[in-house]
Amino acid sequence: MACPFLDEDIVDEGANIVRRALIPPVPRVFRNRNDPLAASDDYLYGRYRFSRQGLVYLTNLLDPYIAKYTRRSRALSSVQSVCIGLRFFASGTFLYTIGDAEGLAKATVCREIRKVYLALKAHMNFFITFPGHLPEQRIKEAFFSVAGFPNVLGAIDCTHVKIIAPPGPEERDYINRKRFHSLNIQMICDASFLITNIEARWPGSAHDALIYRAWEFNGILLGDRGPSSSPPDSIFRSGDSFREGIQSVTQPHKGPRGDDVWATEISLQVP
Repeated sequence: MACPFLDEDIVDEGANIVRRALIPPVPRVFRNRNDPLAASDDYLYGRYRFSRQGLVYLTNLLDPYIAKYTRRSRALSSVQSVCIGLRFFASGTFLYTIGDAEGLAKATVCREIRKVYLALKAHMNFFITFPGHLPEQRIKEAFFSVAGFPNVLGAIDCTHVKIIAPPGPEERDYINRKRFHSLNIQMICDASFLITNIEARWPGSAHDALIYRAWEFNGILLGDRGPSSSPPDSIFRSGDSFREGIQSVTQPHKGPRGDDVWATEISLQVP
């Protein structure tokens, strides 16, 4: 006899209950998560842009911020979380692609990338400082040994990083001269290619001169010729008040590959 409250016959439903009780449950299948540190340095550098020694250093540095304080045996280790974040930063690909490569779900990849990013951001000012961690004289000597140009504290340039159009009335401020939305980011490095300054808060419509006029320092910076044929203003020397009267003298200098490197030394006229 069929039950009016069930779609199936009551006898069939009882058989299903007995069958579920007798048949063992399907075992959980855990994906294989290999230890990243067991791979070679070439393998690690090709996927994460870091060697084994670099991964160990980053893991020890970020472990208090990303460690999983849980008793579950399948929780991600700190080195796995670091590798997930570095793989995304190195490739910039989709989260699904990172998850398939690491054997993880998209939601897990998203959470780990955010944790690693916030942990790295907390340490940014300890590593990125202008003019650098060495004395200024050592920095100038390092640049002088490259191409013989004296008194240089850094090499400067700006680049546009494409972004999704932000909502709101400020959307047009992010359209650069090439007609796409971006952030105009200024970066400075020393003679060892270590980044010593980053300005990543300006919209794409901001000119390079506007960015470094709002940033004050003492010293000489080097840059390239730029998109135009005239020497750029992005190579300069600044004093205590860069917004006062300015006089600049631009001089060419041969770089190590024979190309022209322009240096503008800016002197101040304070009334």
